[in-house]
Amino acid sequence: MACVAGISWEECDMSGKKLKSLPQDLLIHARSLDLQRNKLKRVIGISRFSHLIELNLSRNKIVEFSPEMHHLHELETLYMNYNNIRSIPEGIFPHLRSLKFLKLSANRLSRLPSDINQCTSITYLDLSKNCLQNIEPLVGLPKLKGLLVEKNKLTELPSQLFQDGNCELTMCKALGNPLRCPPEEVCAGGVMDIQSYFRQMEENPNTHSAWTVKTMFLGSSMAGKSTLCRSLREGKPVAVAVEDRTEGIEISQLYAKEVRFLFWDFAGQEEYYLTHHVFITPRALVILTIDLASYSIVEPHSFKDQLWFWINNIQLRVPDSVVLLVGTHCDQCRDQEEVMEKKRDIEEKVKTMLANRRMVLKQQKKNLEENTDLSLFTDQLDELDCLLEYNLKVLDLVTIDSTRTEDIAKLKSHILMCIQSENELLCSESILPKSYEAVEQAIHTLVALQEIPQHGIILLEELSDLILNHVNLSRESLHSILRFLLRYLHRIGVIIWYEDISILSDRVFIQPSFLISMFKTIVRHDLVKQLEGLSKDLLMQEGALVKQKFTWVDDLICKGILHNATMRILVRRELEKLVVDDDDLVREVVGTKREEGIILTLLLYFEVCLPTFAGSPLNPQAAEFIPGEKQWELVREAKRDPDGACLFPIYLKDDLIVCHKWGEDRQDDISVHLYFLPEIPHGFFHRLIIKTCSLYSTHWVGKEQCLLCCGNRLALVKLNNGDEDPFIEIRCRRPEKDEEFRPLWDLILAVMSKLFVLSRQWPGLAQQVHTPCPERGCPHYFPWRDWQEFHNTDFYNLVKEEKLVCQGGHTRRTELIFPKHK
Repeated sequence: MACVAGISWEECDMSGKKLKSLPQDLLIHARSLDLQRNKLKRVIGISRFSHLIELNLSRNKIVEFSPEMHHLHELETLYMNYNNIRSIPEGIFPHLRSLKFLKLSANRLSRLPSDINQCTSITYLDLSKNCLQNIEPLVGLPKLKGLLVEKNKLTELPSQLFQDGNCELTMCKALGNPLRCPPEEVCAGGVMDIQSYFRQMEENPNTHSAWTVKTMFLGSSMAGKSTLCRSLREGKPVAVAVEDRTEGIEISQLYAKEVRFLFWDFAGQEEYYLTHHVFITPRALVILTIDLASYSIVEPHSFKDQLWFWINNIQLRVPDSVVLLVGTHCDQCRDQEEVMEKKRDIEEKVKTMLANRRMVLKQQKKNLEENTDLSLFTDQLDELDCLLEYNLKVLDLVTIDSTRTEDIAKLKSHILMCIQSENELLCSESILPKSYEAVEQAIHTLVALQEIPQHGIILLEELSDLILNHVNLSRESLHSILRFLLRYLHRIGVIIWYEDISILSDRVFIQPSFLISMFKTIVRHDLVKQLEGLSKDLLMQEGALVKQKFTWVDDLICKGILHNATMRILVRRELEKLVVDDDDLVREVVGTKREEGIILTLLLYFEVCLPTFAGSPLNPQAAEFIPGEKQWELVREAKRDPDGACLFPIYLKDDLIVCHKWGEDRQDDISVHLYFLPEIPHGFFHRLIIKTCSLYSTHWVGKEQCLLCCGNRLALVKLNNGDEDPFIEIRCRRPEKDEEFRPLWDLILAVMSKLFVLSRQWPGLAQQVHTPCPERGCPHYFPWRDWQEFHNTDFYNLVKEEKLVCQGGHTRRTELIFPKHK
């Protein structure tokens, strides 16, 4: 039997051939067979290829793990990821004695065969993105070194997998599971931290199941979040005056029936929302408050402002959350009948909203599946499948009168019931050894004894030394426990530890409210008023004159620019209010004319603002992007000026400067549209401005437009957020010479790469790219194939044709539609 023409005797490549069954004319003596990206549902006849060493069946539609596989005795590498496999029969793996590498990720496996541990040669096993609740059958694999079980339904990992005596594991990834034992934060530290956890469990058998729930109060301004939060904490109605409403975020705790609640009360004004991504974390209970007195059944904007906006952004940011709707101000409604009518209307509209979102995603998936060559769009289809699997759970609306003690008690009981019923989604329970609890208690003791300063900022090494005085642990054991504990306490909101920010990783913020109070001095709805109120004494501390204050105010109003000196004054004033008299700490938090402080570092890290020169808001000091063989690698590091200024896109009012520099759109402009499903997240475009402007030293920025300059090339990045499908457009002038197409597309692709990186921060988001037909009035477009995994030079091979024809019959050169070498 001969091999298919063009395919070697050793390797048979049949990928992307739209195969629905195995071809009969394949070489049975082949050593490598690539069948990925086909339409196989079953692999009948695979036993013929008994000499295979490598088999790739990924990205098909396989529904069963064929029993014939047990004939592949020489198989060493097997890819079966991205299929629809639900179970694996017993009796297969004991025959696959040579198998070393097995990838079964992105299937629908709910259990593993009990004899998988007889596949004794396996060193790498990927079971991520399945539905597994138990991986006990893996115990006994003698050579397993790499294990991936991310994004399953695991609540526990078998301790035997990590026992020192017979453990070969060097890598284990288990994030994205509702883990209780060990908690996810332990797994984030890797195999050594997991082993340390289980050793502590053995040495401290009297474990305790700790229930801690981060509870986020969200909702529009004046919806009653603060009243509700404080009333729940006090167990009785607490009135909150208008002038005492939340600015930024307020944090408090509540203990109820062995459950510790961490209440995070988020301010409702738009300016504050743009910093929420710094603090919002997954696996939290979201209490969304709705002012029923002001809610209108007949006014569409009422539902959009009070519910749609918040639910949609929660779904995009933390798509597997649990949201409890709470209707407030019932006492201000006409009667109980009005309350119930609004309750029914809200619940019905929420269900319709969630159903419509799924319908849109399914329709987009159907549109992609209608393409002639489906293999070109598999990544986008997988992304849509992932979004369809997310399950934002919005619980029925609870109506309360915050002036009645019995209603407060009723709501507290209801929340406790929700915690118990939604435990898997909230992941609120963690099993901790006594030693872990002892370390956490030591931290609380240090705070109570005031051995940790009131502001709560302390070096990690210093904190470790203080804890050792209160616990009976070795420094090595404490080091492992403390890393987990800080991750865990950071996630639930007890402390803040920026492990991933190198210049701050050695500090712990024991009091999150202190850090948040610093943030809200800069990002707030009344910042202009705050600047105007700066006293002469405060200005003198920074060596500034009163007349400079008016320049600062004008720069903020007209240009969205906030001078770093202004930030230092505002933060220093807040520190004085908090009676912080440690000069070294003040300098560390505030910064100086020569060095950035903690607050400015965080604002820049979380892309709330963009560094710029004090004298020119249009020319920030940033590394220039230069296309090269490596994908979007900056060639030099930008140096920020601590005594300069920062651009805050959230404070911009219009796009006049961009429109003036760009001029009118032209018919022959090259234009690319990026659609984000189900929609563009609030604040996304502002952060995109900051990301893209950091690439180029010359740019102009507006509220919904940005113009980038690279040499003599301009790229307009524009937010189109109308009633139809919202999209972000990248537009460039058509070059005069053919050799100028490559640099122009490099500029477009640089922006697209930043868009892709930013979109990963919203797990509930998918993206598609279209190039509209340049013909005037033509509604048709050219969809982009999967592109995210391509390297810079590969982009220019996406389309082989020299000319393209749209569905309307209009012909254009390919380089006007897609990246193309000329």
